[in-house]
Amino acid sequence: MNRALLAIAASIGAALVTAACGSSAGSGPYRATNPSTGSTGTTAATVTIANSQVGKILVDGNGKTLYLFEADRSSVSSCYNSCLTVWPALITGGTPVAGQGVNASLLTTTKRTDGTLEVVYNGHPLYYFTGDKQAGDVTGQDLNSFGALWFVLAPNGSKIG
Repeated sequence: MNRALLAIAASIGAALVTAACGSSAGSGPYRATNPSTGSTGTTAATVTIANSQVGKILVDGNGKTLYLFEADRSSVSSCYNSCLTVWPALITGGTPVAGQGVNASLLTTTKRTDGTLEVVYNGHPLYYFTGDKQAGDVTGQDLNSFGALWFVLAPNGSKIG
């Protein structure tokens, strides 16, 4: 299946699951939860570097791949509502922790409309892709979803594409 069809299928699947469960965009395996800690954003998120099939990339403390969304302008997120069911934000409960290889001076946060803090790296809000099932997966790389492209990030904070 090509990448565009995979993104559409993931988007439709996430929307159907959300509708069937009667839950909002504020729930699910990633939304408002930091998979590094399993918390609801009460502890600091960790961002580190891992090797992948596309090179060295940013990941969370558990090795889950992090993405940037080209529709975002500056450090302000434009991914809300149904977008978050497919591309959950990396939420933190405080100042994010820079793991080995991460430039701490590029690591900041932005306040989301729900008041949570999303981790930002080199001016890019960070997200997960629900299509990634395990550490090291990069199935969201170069997908056109929710009106723009999604990319993994290199250690210097630029997109890999």
